[in-house]
Amino acid sequence: MTASMTRSVFVITTAVTMGILFTVSGCAKKVEKPKGRPPALVVTSVASRQDVPVQLKAIGSMEASESVVVRTQISGELIKVAFREGQEVQKGALLYQLDPRTYQAAIRKAEAAMARDRIITANARKDYERYSQLVKDGIVTHEQSEGYRTKAESAAADLDADQAALDNAREQLAYCTITAPISGCIGVLAVDRGNVVKANDTVLVTINKVTPIYATFTIPEKELPEIKRHMAAGKVIVEAEVPGGGGIKEKGVVSFFDNTVDPATGTIRIKATFGNFRKQFWPGQFVNLSITMAVKNNAVVVPSQSIQTSQKGQFIFVVKQDATAEIRPVVVGPVSSGMTVIEQGLQPGEQVVIDGQMRVVPGGKVEVKQSDRSDKSDKSDKSDKSKAVEKSADSAK
Repeated sequence: MTASMTRSVFVITTAVTMGILFTVSGCAKKVEKPKGRPPALVVTSVASRQDVPVQLKAIGSMEASESVVVRTQISGELIKVAFREGQEVQKGALLYQLDPRTYQAAIRKAEAAMARDRIITANARKDYERYSQLVKDGIVTHEQSEGYRTKAESAAADLDADQAALDNAREQLAYCTITAPISGCIGVLAVDRGNVVKANDTVLVTINKVTPIYATFTIPEKELPEIKRHMAAGKVIVEAEVPGGGGIKEKGVVSFFDNTVDPATGTIRIKATFGNFRKQFWPGQFVNLSITMAVKNNAVVVPSQSIQTSQKGQFIFVVKQDATAEIRPVVVGPVSSGMTVIEQGLQPGEQVVIDGQMRVVPGGKVEVKQSDRSDKSDKSDKSDKSKAVEKSADSAK
C-alpha cells in the first residue's frame, strides 16, 4: 500500500467518525424532559342552601270529565247539521235534524186508530149497559150480558194500546231532533248531511267536556299511605305541566285513587281534577305531574349535572383551595328545578365541577373557566367600556 492510499483511508475514517459524533450530539439536544399534565378546564358552581320541595313526580294523560258518543236512536236521512267541527256547544243545543215526515205520518195514523177505537169502546160500553138492564128484566141471559162486557173491556184495552202507540210515535218524532246531551267541545263530524243513518249503530259525533278535565297517572304502591295521609288532612295539590309548553303550569287536586293495586306493576291508579279554564290541557295529552309531599328547609343543593355515578356510588368533584380536584362521595336527596339536594358529603360554599368532569383526575390540577353566559356578559362589558372610551376620545377631539 502506498503512502497516498494510506492518507486517503485515514481521511475517510476521520470524516465518518466526526459525522457519527455530530449525529449523536444532535440527537442528544433534541431529547427533552416530559411535560406535566396540563390543568383540566372545568366549569364550577358553589353549593348553597335552599328550601327544596319534596315532590312525587309522574307522567299522566288527560281525560275528559265527560265524554258522550252521539248516535241516532232512529233510522232516517240527515237533513241538517247545526254545528261546526271543534265548536263549543251547550247542553240542549241543536246538533242534527233527521227527516221527520215518516214519523209525522206515524203520529197521524196512531191518532186515527185511537179515534176509531174510542168510538168502538164507547159503543161497546153502551151495549154492555143495555144488556145488563135486560138481564135484570129477564129478557136475555146472563151469558149474553157477559159477552158484551168482554167486548167493552177489550175495546178499552185497544184504546190503551192506541195511546201507547201514539206516545211512541211522538217519541220517535222527537228523536228526529238530536240535541247536545252535555256541554263541551264537538269533535270530528263523522256523517255529513244527506246520509241515511241507522238506529243505534251510526256514530255521528263525539262531545268531550274539558272544563274541568282529569289527569290519570300511577304511583308506586309504597307512596299510597303518604298520599292517603295527606288526603285525610285536606286537599292534595297536584301541579301539571305540558312538555314544551313554555313552563306554563296549573294546579289541581287529587280526586280519586283506585281500590286495587296493580299486582303486575306494583302501582295504583290516581286521578286529579283540574279547572282547565285556559284550556291548555286536552284529552289524550301527556303531561308532567308533581305532588309536593313536604319541603326540605335550608338544604344543601348543587346543580344536578355535577352528580356523577361510579361502581361505588354517586360522587362529586370538589375544587379545593389549591386548585386541585377531590373526588367526594355524596348521598343525594330529592331533585327540584335542576337542583339536587346533598344529604351527606358536602358543605355549603364548596366549589363543585358541573362541566368538564371527563378531563378531571382526582388530585390533579384544574383550571376554572367561565360559563358561556359569563363570557358573553364579559364581552358585552368590554364592548361597552370600549365604546365609552371611544366616545370620550371623540368628545376630547
